[in-house]
Amino acid sequence: MKERQSGVLMHISSLSGRYGIGSLGQAAYDFVDFLVRTKQRYWQILPLDPTSYGDSPYQSFSAFAGNTHFIDLDLLIEAGYLTEADVADVQFGDNPREVDYARIFNARRPLLEKAVASFLAKDVPAGYQTFLEEQAEWLDTFAEYMAIKESFGLSAWTEWADDDIRLRKPEALVRYREKLADQINYHRVTQFWFFSQWKELKDYANKAGVEFVGDMPIYIAADSADMWANPQFFKTDRDGRPSCVAGCPPDDFSAIGQLWGNPIYDWDAMKEDGFTWWIARLRESFKIYDMVRIDHFIGFASYWEIPAGEETAVNGRRVEAPGFELFATIKKELGDLNIIAEDLGPVTDRVIELRETTGFPGMKILQFAFDPNGDSQEAPHHHRNNVVAYTGTHDNNTIRGWYETETTAEGRAYLDKYSHRGQDESVNQALFRLLFSSVAFMTVVTMQDLLGLDGTTRMNLPNTVGENWVWRMTENELTPEIEEQLLDYTVTYRRENILLKK
Repeated sequence: MKERQSGVLMHISSLSGRYGIGSLGQAAYDFVDFLVRTKQRYWQILPLDPTSYGDSPYQSFSAFAGNTHFIDLDLLIEAGYLTEADVADVQFGDNPREVDYARIFNARRPLLEKAVASFLAKDVPAGYQTFLEEQAEWLDTFAEYMAIKESFGLSAWTEWADDDIRLRKPEALVRYREKLADQINYHRVTQFWFFSQWKELKDYANKAGVEFVGDMPIYIAADSADMWANPQFFKTDRDGRPSCVAGCPPDDFSAIGQLWGNPIYDWDAMKEDGFTWWIARLRESFKIYDMVRIDHFIGFASYWEIPAGEETAVNGRRVEAPGFELFATIKKELGDLNIIAEDLGPVTDRVIELRETTGFPGMKILQFAFDPNGDSQEAPHHHRNNVVAYTGTHDNNTIRGWYETETTAEGRAYLDKYSHRGQDESVNQALFRLLFSSVAFMTVVTMQDLLGLDGTTRMNLPNTVGENWVWRMTENELTPEIEEQLLDYTVTYRRENILLKK
């Protein structure tokens, strides 16, 4: 029986601050302090990887690198690599409640380039060389990929005009390394800053009893250093391009399914290699997180494979994946890992068997629980101890948005009856009561729900590109009343952070 705990889901990008996007600076430390005061154990975030087209943290140029948008500029000023004058007149965005990714992309790069030049012109700290040596397995490939990608106008590697470098021929790699040495160093230094700032924040949080729950997408982007460097681990055509892509089959929500477009793993090749790529990925993840939620866990049991070039997911097929062998090998190499299995979707007997064999907790989402004409397995009376229960995830509407626009009158009446909602009680408060009183060992509320925000602040609308991942919390939005409310639910339902008791 796992001890009861709770946490808050909010991505780094959603923190307040003066540079247009949340960072690893003072606002992050202040949020840790808030979690301590409310006796939370977990701060759950979205993937920290660098984002690509669509600004989604689930589509990244690397499964190992960090998002340099999160490097705190105040800390670079404090270190002497930038000055206040450098940032004084830079426009990072007009709306403090939203991230303007195009503005951020154009505004930050010149500042970081200036800071990198200043860094390299001074006595480079010993920790930098150590970082280069310890992270060389992925860092060199990532830095080279980004520099070469930029030299081709940011196009994906599958579209590079030079076939020799697209196919990583040794003589081409030597030539580009010499030609793009400065750009490669830029990416090495900025990765050093990201991981240095992250380590300091994590050390601060861990010493205070707060742990980070990271998020790992099951798939990687085709436009990534990982696929460019390891095409043998993916299903490709003779030119190295994806021959099939990932998605979801048609269902009651979508007659054409979901076409994600991520390359599909060649599981036979990975198995023959001893799953070394996955072992490396998880090993690095647990260096920066205390717990990892693996997105689309059901894909380790079976997945929907769609021929490349299709415009919908209709013509895909179901293929089994070697999840049992994969996680047995990972356990043998890395031991028991603190993993959450995102088992939402078509949960087959094979998915259940895989989840139970690994022992990983699954997930429950309260927004899926209130079918007035059925008995949803997401409802609190079906929860188990080895479950992580949420009000909603990054892909859900806020509670208010869901209740006001996505729930029928019959559904709202059933929710009110099921929760014994009080006359003066908001729907958010009613769901918080159900969530925190659940037998699930871990419960997580999204920050938007804690703030009582409407559907315009949701983090992501699945199957859409643009206007997602933009929400930010303003500096004074987190009031003492909200803090008191979270603390009250936590204490009342005995979810106080056990690490604070030690």
